[in-house]
Amino acid sequence: MTAWYAAVDLGASNVKAVIGDSDGTVVSRAGRRTPHGPDGDAVVDAMVAATQEALSDADVTAEEIVRCGVGSIGPLDKAAGELGRSANLGPNVDRVPLADPLADLLDADVTVVNDANAGVIGERFYADRSPDDMAYLTISSGIGAGVAVDGRVLSGWDGNAAEVGHFTVDAGGLTCGCGADGHWEAYCSGTNIPQHARYVHETEDVPTGLPLDEIDAKDVFAADDEDPLAGRVIERVQAYNAAGVADLVHAYAPLVVYVGGAVARNNPEQVVEPVRERLPELVMTNVPEVRLTTLGDEAVVRGALAAAITASDSSRRR
Repeated sequence: MTAWYAAVDLGASNVKAVIGDSDGTVVSRAGRRTPHGPDGDAVVDAMVAATQEALSDADVTAEEIVRCGVGSIGPLDKAAGELGRSANLGPNVDRVPLADPLADLLDADVTVVNDANAGVIGERFYADRSPDDMAYLTISSGIGAGVAVDGRVLSGWDGNAAEVGHFTVDAGGLTCGCGADGHWEAYCSGTNIPQHARYVHETEDVPTGLPLDEIDAKDVFAADDEDPLAGRVIERVQAYNAAGVADLVHAYAPLVVYVGGAVARNNPEQVVEPVRERLPELVMTNVPEVRLTTLGDEAVVRGALAAAITASDSSRRR
């Protein structure tokens, strides 16, 4: 009899749900756009609806689910199984219950992990060979990392270990969505690249043909070779990304850094390659391999599935 598992990826832009077996093979997928207000109820409804659709498409009942995994943007309250106030969901969304609504739907235990931790769990679970010391870095709407040291994925007491997007790369610089100044995420995340462009335009007087009030990160990357401001911003983004990864390497000593997230996946030559090229000049310890994620845009949801499977295996062994 097949053991079935559910998994949900709660991202800043999308909610994804999958159903898979104990080998991690995904048999159905469903998704929704992530609601941004007026409160957390809409987010819960989207997670539940996507999971119900994935169950229906897989022809699997809720009662057949052994365990569910959730990979979520942060900050997390690990003990409560909740997402705390997140800048990615708007100012009115205070706390979002993650574990309880899915446990009620499935009558199963729910494992909640940070989305970047889900990424590193997924890379370790699905890769043919994966070192005990590695990291998964996501550069998307936000920036974060999951880290494995000596074969153990670091979670932290509250589930928020390795929040590298909030490394300070420019003390007193641009304000991050978290409210603090100078964080890596404030300069290089998909959400904040537009404010970075406006800042450079104002402070360095770089000319541009871009409509600065309307641009998004895609516009800046697309105009890299054509527009002086876009080129300057991408140059700065590459420098900050390399500095951030160097800090991650000095902190955790990974042998491999997998890079995922929409910004990285959609612009690997402008995001991943420059990090790989610059690291040897910035790192005084071992220089890791820097690779694009092997799991594409499903790194988090498949990592959440792997987290559910491995948690269930651990429970059975006890």
